[in-house]
Amino acid sequence: MTSDGRSVERLRDYLRALKPETRAMLVAELERGLLRGEEAPGNDLILHELRRAIRAARQPVRRIGDAARLFFAPFEPFLIDDAADHKRLGRLARVSLQPIWQWIGRDLMPAEAAALSADINRALLADDRAKAEQLARALQERAIQRTRETIAALGGDEKALRRFAVAVGTPRALEDLDTLLRVLAIRDVLADLARRLPDNLRAFERDQIDEVKALIDGAAAPKSPKAGAAPHADVFLYGLILVMGRLYVPWQLIRIASRAAESDDPARIAATPYAIAVAIVLGEVECMVKELRAELKARRPVTSLLKGIHDAARGLRTEMDLAVDSPLSRQLAAVRTEVSDLLKAEIESTSARVRRLLRPRPAAEIAPGSRLDATDVNEAGLLVEFVDACRHYANELAINEVTMRTYSELQQYIESGTKMLLDTLRRAGDSDRPFRQSQIDAAVRFSRTLFGADDAGLLAKAAELAAQAGTVERKPARA
Repeated sequence: MTSDGRSVERLRDYLRALKPETRAMLVAELERGLLRGEEAPGNDLILHELRRAIRAARQPVRRIGDAARLFFAPFEPFLIDDAADHKRLGRLARVSLQPIWQWIGRDLMPAEAAALSADINRALLADDRAKAEQLARALQERAIQRTRETIAALGGDEKALRRFAVAVGTPRALEDLDTLLRVLAIRDVLADLARRLPDNLRAFERDQIDEVKALIDGAAAPKSPKAGAAPHADVFLYGLILVMGRLYVPWQLIRIASRAAESDDPARIAATPYAIAVAIVLGEVECMVKELRAELKARRPVTSLLKGIHDAARGLRTEMDLAVDSPLSRQLAAVRTEVSDLLKAEIESTSARVRRLLRPRPAAEIAPGSRLDATDVNEAGLLVEFVDACRHYANELAINEVTMRTYSELQQYIESGTKMLLDTLRRAGDSDRPFRQSQIDAAVRFSRTLFGADDAGLLAKAAELAAQAGTVERKPARA
């Protein structure tokens, strides 16, 4: 890591250690400084890390804000901390907000955006929140109108569309702006729905489903008295995303679809506006698979991700009557196959990693005073824990055979290999004893996962006795 990287890590650790009220006060003061035009070096970095720590701690903090933050406030429930080229239904990547805001102020309506932004910031400095929100609404209205006009003027000209996407500056420019327009068009409906929805839905069962469904139906109902007017489709999409954000178990969102259809038949579900719930859940599963790939590559724990993917896949299969050749069944099968391929490679590598670490070695191969590399031991330990976790999800994720085989191999190797490790520790000299001990320490860690704390404790005690016996045996030889 570079010195800059170490500095950021130290700053991050310091800010995380602050009391919540101190973080809130610091954010407020820095934001007021930005509104006054004060730009001290490092303020942007500190604010970024403070906001990150606040989000991680789920700390409610009243933000002073600025024009951009008020403009994008309706999008908060639909923002994701993902790459700008994300593909998640109804979502907008947080990193896309800045390029879109710059495009609005630079190309879409520079004079109006500058004037209204200045007015909003003055209102915020004066602590006139109501006026600031009113001005932000005016800015949103003008942005809606100008964006629609701009996109309409492009027609179907492919070259013009490409130039336009480059100007906006996000990889999914047209999709991002479509999300922007759709959310802003129903922002009041969504804000009212968000206020009415329960804050937490720990068990999404019949009573809660009916309550939520009634709220969404009411929000989507046409406001015009004209006969035959259809419900607003976007309210179902974004309303259901709001609901999912309050569910203790997100995949249970699909239950509202089967409840609306009064059936688990995908065809009947597809005929209701709540069918979009299934697409939302499938999108979340695909996102978890993408995150799983990244976490495995980075050698980080993935147990919670495995559980999330497993539970969602099982929920989709049990809550809906999926025919083998149906599109939904094929999509789910493709997800399971991708997960299985990812996991098999990691599972199959675990036995070899453990063997390399615990292989008894001649003293001539061991550098005096050396030990096993702590990083290698930690990575192998995480892999053993990973294989252990996979046992609980093996059937649903189509990894049962490879998981059971690898788990059995690990158990057998630890049972048989530790006897020889104890013997080499007993015979070790001053030069190779640290290395032998580090192998036993690694075996104890792996044993704790594979056999439990009691067996690991017995192995640690046996190692202690072996080391003591070796010391006693060597003393007369030296004498």
